Amino acid sequence: MDQEEAVPAHPFTSVPIEIVVSVGKSKPTIQELLSFEKDSVIKIDRKIDDPVEIYAGSKLIALGNLEETSEEGKSSLCVRLTQIMNITSDLA
Repeated sequence: MDQEEAVPAHPFTSVPIEIVVSVGKSKPTIQELLSFEKDSVIKIDRKIDDPVEIYAGSKLIALGNLEETSEEGKSSLCVRLTQIMNITSDLA
């Protein structure tokens, strides 16, 4: 029996979850929020080279850097993980 067969899989480990990549926060007043329009600029609490935060629900699970990748001639935004939080203790 190999190691994978020895440890029973938890039934929820194959359930997909949505993650959120947070680039920063802003606290506009309601007046400022109501004045937003196309091409408005929202200042956030981060610099361009600061790491982004990756959340599963409200739980911070990792930090990373934004990058651009190209597949089949199409570019897209991605995150290179630089730090992974210890979340396994929360799953027990």
